[in-house]
Amino acid sequence: MVLHLAHRLDIPVRDRNQLLLAAGYAPTFSEHTLDERDMALAHEALKQLLRAYEPYPALAVDRHWNIVSANRGFDFVVRGAAPELLAPPANALRIALHPSGLAPRISNFGEWSSMLMAHLQREIEVAPDSELRALCEELAGFPGVSPTGDLDGTLACGIIFAHILELADPRLTLLTTLTTFGTARDLTLAELTIESFFPANSESGAILAHGVAEVAETGN
Repeated sequence: MVLHLAHRLDIPVRDRNQLLLAAGYAPTFSEHTLDERDMALAHEALKQLLRAYEPYPALAVDRHWNIVSANRGFDFVVRGAAPELLAPPANALRIALHPSGLAPRISNFGEWSSMLMAHLQREIEVAPDSELRALCEELAGFPGVSPTGDLDGTLACGIIFAHILELADPRLTLLTTLTTFGTARDLTLAELTIESFFPANSESGAILAHGVAEVAETGN
């Protein structure tokens, strides 16, 4: 009954464990790192999924938006970002909005940053977290970032509405999607999010294909 109510209320899985403990039951969700033996199959599946998406960018982030894994499409897109931003534990939101990251190359930075901040603020509302709050405060202080996000800032693209990322040098127009592991029984997997980008036009697709081929040749 506890898990049923938690599911209906869309309570984060980490908090569901706490509810079970409060009700006198053992926690249902385990927690392992991706490097542990028990997670080897899931970790390999994650890496294969990201590789299969190439040449388009894709990355997996944890609940604090730290990058767990990424493919060569992502490596191509973030080339030129400050090395300290890309060093582990690299944070996807910090890379996107930092003036030494992608920010100077994002043509629709106002709309894009507003959308990212809205997602982050929504996550904090659903599952309050001190690390996410600190990240939100940090990002809000970056030049051009609105401290109040707006999830209504989607753009029409054909017959769908999607968040669009426009990068200059070279010119890339990308649709973005977020995917989660809906049936995971481990906290680490349940809290992972895969962010993937799809070219909004053939020109962007060709640039990504060429760029990832260069990344593969150079090994960078």
